[in-house]
Amino acid sequence: AATLAMLVTGLIGYAVGLGSGEQAPAAPTAYLARDAAIAHAVFSPEARHPVEVDAAHADHLVAWLSKRVGTQLQAPDFGAQGCDLLGGRLLAGETGSVAQFMYQDRIERRVTLYVRRAVAGNTETTFRHATENGVDVFYWIDGDFGYALSGQIGRQAMQQLADAAYRQLAPDTAR
Repeated sequence: AATLAMLVTGLIGYAVGLGSGEQAPAAPTAYLARDAAIAHAVFSPEARHPVEVDAAHADHLVAWLSKRVGTQLQAPDFGAQGCDLLGGRLLAGETGSVAQFMYQDRIERRVTLYVRRAVAGNTETTFRHATENGVDVFYWIDGDFGYALSGQIGRQAMQQLADAAYRQLAPDTAR
C-alpha cells in the first residue's frame, strides 16, 4: 500500500509538472549570458570601485587575469567604438575563475566583457544575443572559453562592440 501511494504521488507530481508550462533548463551558454548580466549589474554602477585593477595598469591586469583564468587573455580595444578600458576584476564562476573587463563610453555608460572557461562538453559556438533584466548580452564560445559582452547602451551599439570584440579575440583564421 505504501509503495502504491508513493507511485501515485509521484505520477501526480509528474503530471502537475507537465501541466505547469515549465520550460526545460537553459543551455549552458544561456547561463553564460545570465552570469555575465548579473556581474555587469553588480559592478557597473559602482562609482568608487568599479574595477580591482584600473586601466593605468592594463598590462598587469591582463597578466594577472590570464594566469587566474588559465589562458592568455587580452582586453579588446574599443576606442574606435567610443569606449575606453576602465580596468577589470577577478570573479568566481561555476567553471572556476572569471575575468571581467570594464569599459566606459564618453557619456559614462559602461560595458563589461566576461570571460570564463566553457562548460565541459559544450559544442555550441553560435554567436547569440539575450536580454537579461534589461541588460543586452552578446555571447559566444570559442574553443574552451566563453565570452559575453554586457551593457545597456542599445542593441545596435552593443552589436558593434561585440563584433569588434569577436574580431580581436577570435583565432587568426576567423579575422
